[in-house]
Amino acid sequence: MNHWRKLALASAAALILAGGADPAAAQRRSPAAAQAQKSAPWPGLPPGASEEYMTLRDGVRLAANVFKPEGKGPWPVVLSRTPYIKDGRIDPDKDPKGVKNRENLVKQARRYTDAGYVYVLQDVRGKGRSQGFYAAFENDIEDGYDAVEWAAAQPWSNGKVGMTGGSALGITANSAAMAAPPHLKAAYVIVAPADRLSYSYPGGVLKEKDTIGWLSQQGVPQSTLDQTRGRSLDDVGWNRVAMTTNRKYIQVPIYNVGGWYDIFNGGTVENFEYLQNQGAKGARGNQKLLMGPFGHGPLSGDLAYPGADRLGLAGDQEIRWFDYWLKGQDNGIMDEPPVQYFMMAAARKDALSPKNRMIASANWPPAYREVRYYPGEGDALSNKAPTSASRKVSYRFDPTDPVKTYGGANLTFEKGPEDQRLVGQRQDYLRFQTPVLDRDVAIAGPVKVELYAATDGPDTDFVAKLVDVYPDGYEALVLDAPIRTKFRNGRLPEDIRMMTPGAPEKLVIDLWPTAITFEKGHRIALHITSSNAPRFEVNPNTGEPPALGKLKPRVATNTIYMDEAHPTALVLPVVYPDDVR
Repeated sequence: MNHWRKLALASAAALILAGGADPAAAQRRSPAAAQAQKSAPWPGLPPGASEEYMTLRDGVRLAANVFKPEGKGPWPVVLSRTPYIKDGRIDPDKDPKGVKNRENLVKQARRYTDAGYVYVLQDVRGKGRSQGFYAAFENDIEDGYDAVEWAAAQPWSNGKVGMTGGSALGITANSAAMAAPPHLKAAYVIVAPADRLSYSYPGGVLKEKDTIGWLSQQGVPQSTLDQTRGRSLDDVGWNRVAMTTNRKYIQVPIYNVGGWYDIFNGGTVENFEYLQNQGAKGARGNQKLLMGPFGHGPLSGDLAYPGADRLGLAGDQEIRWFDYWLKGQDNGIMDEPPVQYFMMAAARKDALSPKNRMIASANWPPAYREVRYYPGEGDALSNKAPTSASRKVSYRFDPTDPVKTYGGANLTFEKGPEDQRLVGQRQDYLRFQTPVLDRDVAIAGPVKVELYAATDGPDTDFVAKLVDVYPDGYEALVLDAPIRTKFRNGRLPEDIRMMTPGAPEKLVIDLWPTAITFEKGHRIALHITSSNAPRFEVNPNTGEPPALGKLKPRVATNTIYMDEAHPTALVLPVVYPDDVR
């Protein structure tokens, strides 16, 4: 039996012994006892909220703001668990007293209370007014279980709990769902990953600025940051809290909302795919997916997609979702197609294409055909497989002079479809592109690059980018991802294998999914290089982890092969517009 299920069952058994047959009953207190548990009001409390505390199974107490509807309860509950402070974060420059943040929290709470829900916003362990030590997402499976059961047992609750939140709050919602608390009935998760290892280390390469930068902003100590820098291998620590390992225990419907330029793009899609098609009873067949043209914050670059505001795009879907699963209202939401995705197209700020649109689908991905585009002579990219016996191109990759990041699925800095012409002309940055398209090419599904490559040392990185080239030359980034060559066979210790200098090997780079129409008059481009900083940690080409830094970085000569025996290819999931309208 799964370790966390054992803990959950042990916790439930203890509650039953303490309070009867209902596992939430032991948490119920008389009004006088409940009052004794509350802290005195304090000035930071948002208007309309009461502060209530719960005690976790290990004795740590967590604080929550509770917003109740008008009238007489009990009511269903919508719960969010946050590391971002339940009373609103202080911005020393823009909002030193946190007034705007509290106003936003109150506005957010009213969405739920006006719809007839108690809204509970809880500080996670070690944050804000809660006790304990904060270790990002390490305790949120068991803490989430306890929080759901506590909320279900309160006098203002009717015992039905939903969870909601985006990003870190989406992770805590997924974590609680993996523990399968009996009173959790549904969740609404916005932009959350499937596996933190894959999203902190895509292709085995640390997302330098976002991973280390975000943890630093959360007050994580330097010792933990140093450990994170060295955690590129698959281990029990990553898997203990990973959705990929534990989502088989999820038993509830989840509405997943994600963005094509979001840092957790692939996770949002992957979680839906698994739970909808392979999930446990209660989850399978009851999932929803909405993918829009947004990132983890406002997009950079010269494109402006309609519906780039993720909340605006989702509309009232969240309340409808909870009305169906927590109130039993037959509002038709489960009669609608389970998938809605935005088909991106040309979107210059002054020339938006009408081919930008939402598409409904019975599942993800929609039916597609893999079409390979092969780089070749003269920087060409075509769907004709190479026939030459020998064709290759080499460049020198100097770790002290990395290619600079311009856009992408970033969190803490510029993100989205920035113009890759800003990279400039460099000998270590290869551009391959199709002729001007004489018809639209629409794709929807997973994108990858099958790269045949060699290096003259033990290890290096390769980075691939999918780019939409506009008629005026604007190189709009669509997707990008790296691979560290020593991890080409996997991330377990026994999978690591250094490269044989000069010997080409097949490397598969997962670029994640997307949906975009490369319009007539545009070009499809594949860009290949070996660095993208500060988005990704720069490889010293020595074979040792960059965090160790014992060996002097070396300049690598990297080679891309493009011949009949080594058919490097961009693999696109081509759909047919008439079939997906």
